[in-house]
Amino acid sequence: MNSDLTLRLLVTPGAIPLARHAVREHLGSPDVELCVSELLTNALTHLGEGTPVTLRVTGRAARTRVELTDPAPHARPVPRQAADGDESGRGLALLDALTLQWGVIQGPGSKTVWCELELDPGHSRRGRVALITGG
Repeated sequence: MNSDLTLRLLVTPGAIPLARHAVREHLGSPDVELCVSELLTNALTHLGEGTPVTLRVTGRAARTRVELTDPAPHARPVPRQAADGDESGRGLALLDALTLQWGVIQGPGSKTVWCELELDPGHSRRGRVALITGG
């Protein structure tokens, strides 16, 4: 059975909940949904609305990998320490807390931010490819 989910989308505020819904339908893991949301929100915040990205969720046995590829190879995510009153700045700390590991792969014209999580063995997977246009 194909366990991969690939979403090609333009990052917009409306696309983030649509992507979360697709991941929920595909996998049913709140932790994976949260990682997807954080990666897409970071892309929206730091690269701008309308940036084309590719989101991939793949799984092997009880491990799930989430990858978000964007066209900005030099805009690398940098963890920061958010102050108590800050409204943002906790996304990478959240990824670090939820995942087994995360990192960045830089290509010549793109970069991929990835993370890996352990998945409960009872979750189902169905392979899909989708194009999401949220406004």
